[in-house]
Amino acid sequence: MTTFDPAASLPEQPAAVRQPSLRVVAPRQGVDLAAAEQAVADLLVALGKDPNSEHLSDTPRRVAQSFAELLTPREFDLTTFPNDEGYDELVLAKGIPVQSLCEHHLLPFHGIAHVGYLPGKRILGLSKLARVVELFARDLQVQERLTQQVANGLLEHLAPKGVGVVIEAEHLCMSLRGVRATGSRTVTSALHGVLREDARSRQEFFALAGVA
Repeated sequence: MTTFDPAASLPEQPAAVRQPSLRVVAPRQGVDLAAAEQAVADLLVALGKDPNSEHLSDTPRRVAQSFAELLTPREFDLTTFPNDEGYDELVLAKGIPVQSLCEHHLLPFHGIAHVGYLPGKRILGLSKLARVVELFARDLQVQERLTQQVANGLLEHLAPKGVGVVIEAEHLCMSLRGVRATGSRTVTSALHGVLREDARSRQEFFALAGVA
């Protein structure tokens, strides 16, 4: 499971300018590239293909490296700043790109996320909202869990008055196989705090996110 590690922080700075920062890490077991390459070669054989043919000879390496990239989150510093101006309105980042892998079929799903929060005592750099989405998306996922993980991560480490996350995504396991519902999108949401409890705040979040 992806975690936020408060022990791995930024280099020490004078107290007057220091901002609380959490080094975001993902202590997952790394991808065994050699084993992954062999597994892909075995899969090609099982599919009736020759992994030693001219066009497939490098495919196991490429596939193994592709999965390693898709499943390895990038570490970053989740730095927050004092809410000195007492800003108490919604902060929303819309249309954050989302790419992940369905854990049921190992096929991608992709779309956009809308992430918003009502600040408490601290605010977060806007780019970090996208970083948190990417952090949890780089895993074998289901969209429902991904949505909750993003919301819970912000709730735990930012302590806002409210958090809202909406993800809209197309799943290739649904559009390329099975029902083959090309173009269909799945929408999931997770709301906490004021954005869940107060109807007007909840409505404002969904309206600004462009979700009917």
